[in-house]
Amino acid sequence: MKVSRERMAENRTRILDAASRLFRDKGFDAVTVSEVMKAAGLTHGGFYGHFSSKDDLITQTLAHVLAADEGAGADLGAYVAAYLSPRHRDNAAGGCPTAGLAADVRHQLPAARTAMTDGFRAQIDRIYNALPDGDEAGRRRTAIGSWVSMVGAVILARAIDDPEFSNEVLEQTRDWIKAGTAECVPDELDC
Repeated sequence: MKVSRERMAENRTRILDAASRLFRDKGFDAVTVSEVMKAAGLTHGGFYGHFSSKDDLITQTLAHVLAADEGAGADLGAYVAAYLSPRHRDNAAGGCPTAGLAADVRHQLPAARTAMTDGFRAQIDRIYNALPDGDEAGRRRTAIGSWVSMVGAVILARAIDDPEFSNEVLEQTRDWIKAGTAECVPDELDC
């Protein structure tokens, strides 16, 4: 039975969404193609109608989830507060793909690394554009430093087995970003 183009596109999106949740939750190597297809509610046989290999799935999933993760709006304070929250920390499968997959992507093919790089650049640009006009080099430094701190804080907060210390890592990183961006974004990072 022939599937319509619309249905093919819907199925592909279902596969990418399922793969992104599974990869962020378990890592690339611990997830099988069969597991992704089952989570998407599709049969294993349909996989190759969408992707040439698991490596292709990884690359396409990264591009898909990182594009979706760019987020909307320019409210930097709200973005930082939500990102550096216990709720985000505790939801690896639904959380930031950079924090969930950055360490694993270095073991993937160059195309997957390129997708991660593109997503990283998009996040830097998002933060940069949320900062008020001013010194471009300073804004760029603030954007990169803030994003790297946010990702690192979530990765470490997830690894810590002491809930109070984990919360402190998130809180102190929020405060550090607020202090570091105070001249760029006055009072915007009140969390």
